[in-house]
Amino acid sequence: MAELTHLNADGAVHMVEVGDRPSTRREATAEGLIQMGPQVLALVLAGQAPKGDVLAVARVAAIQAAKRTWELIPLCHPIALSGVEVAIEPSADGAGLRLQATARTTGSTGVEMEALTAVQVGLLTLYDMLKSADPAMTITGVRLLSKSGGRHGDWQRAQDKPPQDTGDD
Repeated sequence: MAELTHLNADGAVHMVEVGDRPSTRREATAEGLIQMGPQVLALVLAGQAPKGDVLAVARVAAIQAAKRTWELIPLCHPIALSGVEVAIEPSADGAGLRLQATARTTGSTGVEMEALTAVQVGLLTLYDMLKSADPAMTITGVRLLSKSGGRHGDWQRAQDKPPQDTGDD
């Protein structure tokens, strides 16, 4: 098991010191799914959801969440993001929407948490805006797809099937 960097030698929680690390270009991409009934998905894709353009609002919410990750996750550093991209499209199985977020910075710590937070908040925003039409929606499969830069170098999730609802929620 890898070293848990948020624990000091005594096992106490602390914020990792990154001041001595060199600044490098860093990027992380994450994804997640929201599953919904076919009627609701059709409304969203037609731009006819009761609360308006839910896709635009979810994209903005995801970007805002990436920028505020350090306020939400106690041991995250504030990061000057150089870019955040959010894409929302129908999932491969047609049962909902897939949201993917990519965060970038040049700095001394990674942006994995920013990408993951963007995905979670974007999906929660979709749920909030569509819950009156389908309260049984399920958010699932939130995961890091890739990261680059930093001490540990590049990492990419092995190709596998897209995340699916297992019914275990």
